[in-house]
Amino acid sequence: MTSPYTPPAESPSLIHVDEWLIVADKPSGLLSVPGRGADKADCARSRIQDTYPDALTIHRLDMSTSGLLLFARSREVQRAIAAEFERGRVAKSYLADVWGTPANESGLIDLPLINDWPNRPRQKVDHESGKPSQTRYEILDRREKTARLQLTPLTGRTHQLRVHLAALGHPILGDDLYAHEEALQMTPRLHLHATELRFRHPATGSAVHYESPCPFETP
Repeated sequence: MTSPYTPPAESPSLIHVDEWLIVADKPSGLLSVPGRGADKADCARSRIQDTYPDALTIHRLDMSTSGLLLFARSREVQRAIAAEFERGRVAKSYLADVWGTPANESGLIDLPLINDWPNRPRQKVDHESGKPSQTRYEILDRREKTARLQLTPLTGRTHQLRVHLAALGHPILGDDLYAHEEALQMTPRLHLHATELRFRHPATGSAVHYESPCPFETP
């Protein structure tokens, strides 16, 4: 039986606001956009819209993932930045704590992904029908049983980072969908945080860079 959705009391903090866009820092446990049903109407977008009614969704983070989230303040800006995401011109960086340590200091995970329909919302690796999916990783720190990685997704598939790390044999700690029991129980939340965004500002054309400090410690 699925547990009822209980959003956190903490709301997204605002990193940057101008007349074209909003950069927010979403807490773990809060939906990016409304889910199905009135009980899932509370989300990052609705909370941002309480102050900025014109805020429009550009991209999403998993409910369990914290970190940087972009909102547009017009349809034109929404379309412009969404197109930049589709063309791979928005650089995203994440921090993750994982079970064990990858054999190589850095590398590219190149595994095609597809919906695992009988087990929704899970995704899975499928070499025949999956969509191309790539993630770069770099080891930043090692502990006895865990490691901290910097992750750079080159594509934007659902649960991409979570599935790729699990497939590599190093699931993200606290992942209730893809981690084994010991990795799941090590932390009270998913240890995945969207820490950096780089792109061209839609109005000025200038390169912009936003950062959010990691809110959790490596076990």
